Amino acid sequence: MPNHKNPLPTRRQILRTAGLAAGAATFSTFGTKRAAAAGYPERTIKIIVPFAPAGPTDVMARILGQSLAIALPGNVIVENRPGASGNIGIGYVAHAEADGYTLLVTSSAYVVNPSLFAKIPYDPFKDFAPITELGTTPNMIVVSPKLGINSIAELFARAKAKPDELNYASPGAGTTPHLSAELLKIVGGVEITHVPFSGAAPAIQALLAGTTQMAVAALPAALPFVLSGEIKALAGTGEHRWPDLPDVPTMIELGYKDFIAETAQFFFAPAKTPSDIVEKLAAKSLEVLKQPAVIAQLRDNGYEVVAHGPDGLRKYIETEVPKWRDVIAKAGIKPV
Repeated sequence: MPNHKNPLPTRRQILRTAGLAAGAATFSTFGTKRAAAAGYPERTIKIIVPFAPAGPTDVMARILGQSLAIALPGNVIVENRPGASGNIGIGYVAHAEADGYTLLVTSSAYVVNPSLFAKIPYDPFKDFAPITELGTTPNMIVVSPKLGINSIAELFARAKAKPDELNYASPGAGTTPHLSAELLKIVGGVEITHVPFSGAAPAIQALLAGTTQMAVAALPAALPFVLSGEIKALAGTGEHRWPDLPDVPTMIELGYKDFIAETAQFFFAPAKTPSDIVEKLAAKSLEVLKQPAVIAQLRDNGYEVVAHGPDGLRKYIETEVPKWRDVIAKAGIKPV
């Protein structure tokens, strides 16, 4: 049901805008707010998204962009620069002028790519000034109801008894769902064959069609089919149970300590951006992320708001880069 008091766009409106604009959207404020703006920003801010329009990172950036345009106030453009698993867009911002007018909203690819690729166009520790983590969405471990498996324990037992029987779909090699599944195999001491697809939708469709027996997918892609009963969720990989799936345990609850494998979204500026600009962007972003309308909008898109600011995001990067390097090495995934 539409909420006319909520100034934020619906998911459908966001996706329509993304399609029509072919990856570029502008959010503006005018009138007294614009005229009253002093100092930064004095011209248009460009947020780079290193993935295609209408994906989860793009949706996150558009919600943030509209809200920041009001909070700063100023003009905010969202521009998509996809390619090379996010490396093209991330590298573009890493080498952009550090004046606060070219920023980055990116996903967990930022902390995973340094171990997936032999060479990347950025240093995750040196090339960016963290602004804030924006939100996370868990991955879901799901199976076909026809498989007759109702728990992670039963999944591991079946995989050990029949090591050549099971396979799983993912939205692609190197994605957090793929790496979540590899981590699952490591902690369970099992072998399950990976079947990569070109995205979350075809991975779920393969499970529905019976091409694969299980899948690991980000919550937004899996949730409608879990709720309808077409697929069964065995566990989530977040810190907490998802509110819409109160009966689905987390891997941590099942006894697998530190098994957190979420898809996160981050906000960065180039490394040499003046500290007062970074501080202002962080303060305004944290202010935006506390707004009930923004929290509800992100929740509707499968995200839990995480607003830790620059220090929290810096610590997250320091933890996650080596964590996924270890998982990738143990899984035998060779850098390309």
